[in-house]
Amino acid sequence: MQLLPLSLLLISTPTTYAISIKDYAPTINIQCPSSSTPLVRVFSASHQTLHSAETAYVSARETAIADAWKQWMGDASSLGYKLDGVDAPRVGVALSGGSFRASLYGAGVLNAFDARNSTAKDKGTGGLLQVASYMSALSGGSWLASSLYANGWPTIQELVFGNGNDKAGWLLDFDLFFPTGKEITDAENVVFYADIVQSVLAKAATGIDTSLVDPWARALSYHFLNQTSRSNFFTDDSPHGAGQLWSDIPLSSSYQNHDGPFPIILANSRPNNDTSVGFLTPAAPVYEISPLELASFDPSLSAAADLKFVGSKLTGGKPDNSSSCVEGLDETGFVMGTSSSLFNKFLDDARKGLMGDGDSFFQVLKNIVSKVLEQFRTHDDDVANWPNPFKQIATFTFVDTNSDWLELIDGGSNGEVIPLGPLFVNVRAIDVIVAVDAGSDDDDNWPIGANLLFTRNRTSTFLKSSHQTFPPIPDSTDDFVKAGLNQRPTFFGCFPKNDPPEYPMVLYFPNSPPLTGKDPVTNTETLKLGYTANHQQLFLDQTFENTVGGFTPNSNDPDGDFGKCLQCAVVDRALPRSTDRSTFCNACFKQYCYDPSSPASAAELPNRKLKFVDPDPQKMSFRTKLVLIIVGAAVGGLVLFGLVGCL
Repeated sequence: MQLLPLSLLLISTPTTYAISIKDYAPTINIQCPSSSTPLVRVFSASHQTLHSAETAYVSARETAIADAWKQWMGDASSLGYKLDGVDAPRVGVALSGGSFRASLYGAGVLNAFDARNSTAKDKGTGGLLQVASYMSALSGGSWLASSLYANGWPTIQELVFGNGNDKAGWLLDFDLFFPTGKEITDAENVVFYADIVQSVLAKAATGIDTSLVDPWARALSYHFLNQTSRSNFFTDDSPHGAGQLWSDIPLSSSYQNHDGPFPIILANSRPNNDTSVGFLTPAAPVYEISPLELASFDPSLSAAADLKFVGSKLTGGKPDNSSSCVEGLDETGFVMGTSSSLFNKFLDDARKGLMGDGDSFFQVLKNIVSKVLEQFRTHDDDVANWPNPFKQIATFTFVDTNSDWLELIDGGSNGEVIPLGPLFVNVRAIDVIVAVDAGSDDDDNWPIGANLLFTRNRTSTFLKSSHQTFPPIPDSTDDFVKAGLNQRPTFFGCFPKNDPPEYPMVLYFPNSPPLTGKDPVTNTETLKLGYTANHQQLFLDQTFENTVGGFTPNSNDPDGDFGKCLQCAVVDRALPRSTDRSTFCNACFKQYCYDPSSPASAAELPNRKLKFVDPDPQKMSFRTKLVLIIVGAAVGGLVLFGLVGCL
């Protein structure tokens, strides 16, 4: 492999900007808010509070969606109920991680829940999205959630493929780090790298520490935000999402019109001085990033910082210098990159795999990794570096109370790949949670229930005082698979004993083989970072068909009543426990609910094909993809720092 000479790359580097990719840099040394406007609020597990603007948004949305409830299920008479005068349940949707696979799978599921899709509406599933009050997301799911808000909540088809006008779509046929599909030294690839590096250098020049997460974040922005098209992808004619802040979402018309659920992105944290790369311990703090705050509802911290000023140096919740606050660290791309940062794991795998390998390509990569991390980093290289706004907060219980930095990593790094935590927070009082699982737990890249088990275990131990109880689920992944719960929609929490119920209803939608017995196209590798247009459409269609189809026991036919069964599950939490379930809903619950006393069997799901069938085969090994991700994130920085001669 040969790299372009530094002089050629510098010629390719833009020097003037009409609209700047350098807007990725935060603004420093601004006047901090007055002392009467606290930048950090502290609460406790037993006396939780929400930001007043979050409470106001959810209240206004729930008022605005009253008609959406009626349009979805009327007065529920078709289900055997009469609900006039009954308060609607509060609904949240959780979008799992899993890279592009998760973005596409989540998009397909949301398409099936969207009343704007006439087929979904006719099937009875379309309408659930319109009545959701919250949406949590992490990693690849966060790319979808961010893209929805960045693009003004269009339909899924328009979001992914564009509209031929002001939206270009996700452009997933351009690989995330090798968009031309050619050699790494291809001229257009070089321009792409150079523009990304210019953005990151602009941030580093402010004194804010950077890492490999920053070029990752910038590459994601080209696809999921709203300033990149086929015509400008390899130019600096657009900022390509630079300057779009997560904290600016409340200024958007879609937010002000309450068009979508209140969004929350999840990230995990690696405690400072911890260099481990396996699953984090359940005790490691989990952070949520809303448009209003960076917060943790873990009992060990129970605090929230004003997102607009995260990046400022704070001690005890107060600025160290009242005239040196920071704004703009919360680039939407950086939020997406933070929630999907697996570089600690990638780099460890790469370093282990490269040592002792005689292949010259891998030897070059070994040098790239080591040289770039020596020169390009300004703090830890393998995490998203966020100045710690909680320094000297919760001094007896918060593991990073003395740290200047938070080392944030992929939101699923503790095993909770579905971001259920924010939706279980007591004060949010969510009744129904839709869990969208695009995890990759087995050899064929299907989920097997592990993500639910991790969340149950964490909520039952470290979060007992701050979060709702998790509903009953199988005790192991083996039991999960034996019951076939990873291959069809399942409702958990159907049989509470208390009034009000002691846990929310969890509606589980796993990425699963086509119920019709077709070849699967949705169980792709996590490191597949490019999809043809054909594959994208097949992926969305297959997900949509599975979601609206439910399942029919011992058959490959869709369940024509699944839409109404979904409505039964959602509306159930609006009913007093003294209300007898209707005959129709009872039949639905018998088919779709998990009953610990009488578990289902995978044998009821015949002819499911598990092996992925690539509709557009492309030859690239998993190992090579891992290498290329690191090369793509690092090589631009390498050449700009003049390190080629060191290889």
